[in-house]
Amino acid sequence: MDWSLLTCARKGHITYAPDEKPLRERLLVSSPVGDAWRCLRCGAYVHGEPHGSGPADRAPLVKRGKELRDAFIMRFFAVERLIRGLIVAVAAYGVWRFAQSRGSIEQVFEKEIPLLRPIAKQFGWDLDHSKIVTSIRHVFGLEERTLRWLAIGLLVYAAIEIIEAVGLWLLQRWGEYFAVVATCFGLPVEIYELSEKVTVLRIGALAINIGLIVYIIVTKRLFGVRGGRAAHEAHLRSESLMEVEHAATDPDVAGTPRPAAGSPG
Repeated sequence: MDWSLLTCARKGHITYAPDEKPLRERLLVSSPVGDAWRCLRCGAYVHGEPHGSGPADRAPLVKRGKELRDAFIMRFFAVERLIRGLIVAVAAYGVWRFAQSRGSIEQVFEKEIPLLRPIAKQFGWDLDHSKIVTSIRHVFGLEERTLRWLAIGLLVYAAIEIIEAVGLWLLQRWGEYFAVVATCFGLPVEIYELSEKVTVLRIGALAINIGLIVYIIVTKRLFGVRGGRAAHEAHLRSESLMEVEHAATDPDVAGTPRPAAGSPG
């Protein structure tokens, strides 16, 4: 899949006219219908005025190819985190409401149990010794204060998940760090749950979270891995179309990324 073309089809092309004549000539072609500039993302020639102009080192740093694929993966994780956060938020609301009206709900539950016993017996289900019924009655036995603290804890967890989702969706570096740290804190809980009972859902959740941690740290070079932030930004610049064409016009700098605008050297 060509992520650059796909993104340009959805968002439009990005063109830029550099002041440097040799580089300008490599990005511009003339045609009977007017000048066409190369898109900095997909490399296609686009008719019309460029979206920007100026020194080459002032050109926008446009994600292309593999970086766009990484952005798609980050936003996939963002959607997963958002859905999880919303579900937990709804659960927090439900626990809070239950704490307010636990007495009436318990009365209805105990009133309906005798009516359900004959039906349950037809299926060989002993309601009086059912784990589900026992668990529900255990919840009814919890203090209202305990239930409220549980609701607050769920709400905090939901907020963490939603913050993760926002940071990952916006492709912000702070969001990547936040996602890694928050996910690491949740791993011991997931491992403990697996030690109690192994299920496909729990294994899948643990695998997704470990995969997210490893993927973000390695690809985004967090915590100094593979050269850290400086190496990550240098890699982005070296992959840009402007950098590739600049290297082609000056063999002496081929393969050597130029410093970012405003940096020394």
